[in-house]
Amino acid sequence: MTLNRTPICSPDPAPHRSFTDAKAAVAELIRLYAQGTDYLRQAFQKAIEGGMPDSRFRAFYPEVRITTTSYGRTDSRLSFGHVAEPGHYATTITRPDLFRKYLTQQIELLMKSHDVPVTVGLSSTPIPVHFAVLNDSELNVPQDGVLPFLMRDVFDVPDLNTTNDAIVNGVGFTYEDGARPLAPFTAQRIDYSLARLAHYTATDPVDFQNHVLFTNYQFYVDEFIAYGREALRDPTSGYVALVGPAGQRVTADDPDALMIDLPKMPQMPTYHLTREDGAGITLVNIGIGPSNAKTATDHIAVLRPHVWLMVGHCAGLRNSQSLGDFVLAHAYLREDHVLDDDLPIWVPIPALAEVQVALEDAVEQVTALEGYELKRIMRTGTVATIDNRNWELREQAGPVQRLSQSRAVALDMESATIAANGFRFRVPYGTLLCVSDKPLHGELKLPGMASAFYKTQVSRHLMIGIRAMESLREMPLERLHSRKLRSFEETAFL
Repeated sequence: MTLNRTPICSPDPAPHRSFTDAKAAVAELIRLYAQGTDYLRQAFQKAIEGGMPDSRFRAFYPEVRITTTSYGRTDSRLSFGHVAEPGHYATTITRPDLFRKYLTQQIELLMKSHDVPVTVGLSSTPIPVHFAVLNDSELNVPQDGVLPFLMRDVFDVPDLNTTNDAIVNGVGFTYEDGARPLAPFTAQRIDYSLARLAHYTATDPVDFQNHVLFTNYQFYVDEFIAYGREALRDPTSGYVALVGPAGQRVTADDPDALMIDLPKMPQMPTYHLTREDGAGITLVNIGIGPSNAKTATDHIAVLRPHVWLMVGHCAGLRNSQSLGDFVLAHAYLREDHVLDDDLPIWVPIPALAEVQVALEDAVEQVTALEGYELKRIMRTGTVATIDNRNWELREQAGPVQRLSQSRAVALDMESATIAANGFRFRVPYGTLLCVSDKPLHGELKLPGMASAFYKTQVSRHLMIGIRAMESLREMPLERLHSRKLRSFEETAFL
């Protein structure tokens, strides 16, 4: 007995093509991706209008491949741009229009290192219809049960078996034909995160900038908007727009344009102070807790930002600290637990010299203090991150002893998570916190007590983060992306 097999309809197959020019290779990736997603969108529209189709529809992600028989002439100063050893390497590609600059840079470095062409063609990984229609405002994918057919009977849907972090977690990953990965994320993993970013931030991934600030307090958002308006009034700033949730946009033509809180704000309100080259600053209010911190960084990582920093509030743990003092994290005590399965707790999270120097210099610039005088308002040391906001309510002997043994100077619920995920995803990271309470010394965060502190310190703290980002923006990418973040056998793409 033979089973009835539904015929599969796909765009005309395209042979793999060889390229020695990175821009031409990316142009081909854009063409193939557009061809596939256009095909799926048209098929989906017809299926909605015409009822149960008599065939399945399938299109495939494009891919980049390289084969090298030598180790290549690699620049030992670079932590990326080359493969570890001879062999076959590949990566599936999504949204090549969004990643055009990144892909061009990575492919150019790869060809220069190994003096071989890359090949571009269609992969064997289907594009889920949900991701194909994601950027078409006129199409929505209904839930199963609304359509007269089951979605998975007609189209490919997201497959969690191929949407994971096996590459960045270093647990072993190869494509079906045995090729090793060229990039840290597969196309499906990237598409999944792009969809999540739009959901959690209510902003388009295209507006995200290469320098990302995370905060855990709304006051920082208000200050960022105010700073953005002033920057847009300055024609020499290089900033061209301030973009907020639901596509709200303020430009230099009208820097006082209204930007309102939506009736239903997203879980992580996000604002982008943009530049034409993408080297602006994005601010994400992740709220409170390591779960939020992990969620935000899990998805922003696929955009391959140049650096991310945490600028938020913390509890000061030393009696010598005062409300409003700064803490520059040199190490982290990880008791957040959300990354234990992905990055074992025994893995050290090193401080990155380039980021640390930029932050300390920024503190000096904004406060007009330097050298020994800087110690009056800033401590460096270990920041502890926990997953229990009410840790103060527990019997104190255990928590306080661990904090003392770790030499921690501050405690929060996000910083170690953000730093650890930066380490895991090979994104440079740093932390500068501001002391808002001292629970071990009777200064609790209570209504009214901190109002003066918020008014005087939030603006200064945010400005330090912005100044650090502007300093890091001037640093060559190959210098900022430290080899400390790379393991023994890394992907060629950053």
